[in-house]
Amino acid sequence: MWPEWTSMLGAWQWAVLAAVPPLIVVLYFLKLKRRPLEVPSTFLWRRSLEDLHVNSLWQRLRRSLLLWLQLLLMTALILALLRPSWTASQLEGGRSIFLVDNSASMAARDVKPTRLDEAKRVVAGLIDEMGPGDVAMIVAFSDAAQVAQSFTGNRQQLHRSLAAIPQTHRSTSLADALRVAGGLANPGRSASDKQDFQPADTVPSKLFIASDGRFEDVKDFALGNLNPVFVPIGTREADNQAIVSMGASAPTTAGGSQLYARIENFGPAERSREVSLFINGELADAQQLSLPAGQSRGVAFRLDAAGPATTELRLEGGDALAADDRAWKVLEAPRRANVLLITPGNEPLAFALTTGRASELARVRQQKPDYLQTPAYAQEAAGDELDLVIYDRCAPAGMPQASTLFIGRLPPDGRWSASAMLAAPQIVDTNAAHPLLHLVEMSNVLVAEATPLKVPPGGSSLIDSGSGPLFAIAPRDAFEDCVLGFEIVREGQPQTNWPLKLSFPVFALNLLEYFGSGGHQRTPANLRPGQIAVLAPESTQRSLTLTMPDGRKQAVSRGKDRLFRFADTDELGIYELDTGSVPDARFAVNLLDAAESRLGVRSEQELKIGHVAVSSQANWRVGRREAWRWLVLAALAILVLEWYIYNRRVYV
Repeated sequence: MWPEWTSMLGAWQWAVLAAVPPLIVVLYFLKLKRRPLEVPSTFLWRRSLEDLHVNSLWQRLRRSLLLWLQLLLMTALILALLRPSWTASQLEGGRSIFLVDNSASMAARDVKPTRLDEAKRVVAGLIDEMGPGDVAMIVAFSDAAQVAQSFTGNRQQLHRSLAAIPQTHRSTSLADALRVAGGLANPGRSASDKQDFQPADTVPSKLFIASDGRFEDVKDFALGNLNPVFVPIGTREADNQAIVSMGASAPTTAGGSQLYARIENFGPAERSREVSLFINGELADAQQLSLPAGQSRGVAFRLDAAGPATTELRLEGGDALAADDRAWKVLEAPRRANVLLITPGNEPLAFALTTGRASELARVRQQKPDYLQTPAYAQEAAGDELDLVIYDRCAPAGMPQASTLFIGRLPPDGRWSASAMLAAPQIVDTNAAHPLLHLVEMSNVLVAEATPLKVPPGGSSLIDSGSGPLFAIAPRDAFEDCVLGFEIVREGQPQTNWPLKLSFPVFALNLLEYFGSGGHQRTPANLRPGQIAVLAPESTQRSLTLTMPDGRKQAVSRGKDRLFRFADTDELGIYELDTGSVPDARFAVNLLDAAESRLGVRSEQELKIGHVAVSSQANWRVGRREAWRWLVLAALAILVLEWYIYNRRVYV
């Protein structure tokens, strides 16, 4: 942007000033005549001898550094009097809270070197704009918030804390970061408070959100004294292809199985990528995949090995985000799962769970709801033999030591809740990337009535309606709980046409494969970065050594419940727990997050917090950045340099 010029002199004053540079040049043409005078050792006065060589009024202009310095000095002074300035945005004084997104998508390289580095650069510029008496705080956030620097006016400390924010592979959620900021700007008020009131000791703060916006809007949050500004980081159309789901079918009676994955192109143009399969670190197969813009393609590889193995898929060729170009899966030795179905009667579900293929995957036992009151159930639920318990229109007093599927009911642990009954909800979206919905088409499924779910922290929605999730999954220690918000049958009458669709038996097989093929309590299901791994290996030792993907080793201790818990799962790859047996207990941590792989940056018009549309200009004021002070300093430096050179020429 070109600077604006503001004259500080009148017309006649500029005319006088404009005559100064030509006069300086003329002085170098003129030569003063001097009266010859013989003195001893005249030859030592080199400067004087040079002057005596010329006897005329004018001389030829010679190259002179002093001339150029004097002209440069006058140029700097003239420019300073013109008072150049730029119109720029400036940070207002007061309190500032900087929210810096360090989630997986901020590792994208569509801006150099990465989005996180660009966010740090922008925030560093805002810190430099702070005035005397201003204070600021820095909060790093991904799926959780962490205070990187509490309120301080020390700019150097703010810069150091900003530079120390690490890149993570976690998902993004703004809610926790807003709660941290809201607790500072709205004393005595929590993010869940519905009333709009102002405490007496409120401290208004400016809230800068430096992020690519790959998070959901926070609907139930009152900003109060927070004045938000969204600082978008990244480009709107970044080239990225990602592995969004990965799974393996259980081995068939013929002895083979299949590894499948879904690859999606989030970029603006069609791309061709090679998908490579590695088994135990060795290249086993590869396929070339053409991916149209905005579409996904499935890929499948045949696995002949029936024993334990580690598999890895790689997208070759490179794009804006490297973290979603690789995915791992641990294949365990095949075994039939133990499934308990408790239902007052559900013929479609019972039939889908007892087909020939289902019988190869699991042993399914069926009981009536009154079985929940028996000592046999209590012993079975507390043991370690069950892989999956399906509660159809019934619920136990407590959760079993197994993964669960609740149909038309909520788990009794208090973590789940649901909205009021909704008639004829419309299914609008499914999470096809999750193995439970692999090849499951729900767009043609009708539901008579359902209760939209409220998913616990760490859970994922698998089937969405316009009013909320209808099917969701959430982790619980070493297990996972699924909840279906509508009934399949009620008193013998169908409540949905889903059993009439091909997707229903496919879902039943996915259910058995997902919860049964890995072996109960041996290794956790596929983990996202940051999730706690809960392990129950066949070992009596109180402490075991876990090897991380980068080769680092860490001791893991057994808890009082005999389970091993490991929380440092930010790194992607295979984790191996040394149990003293072969093979050791292993599990994989993958990104597999379409929300993070969809790199298109949200615009400020699209971001809302509560009912407030967040602007990118609300906390900025337009101001002028003037350069005349720097020009005066430059003129002073030139003057000092000229004085130094002149004296060196005279006295040396």
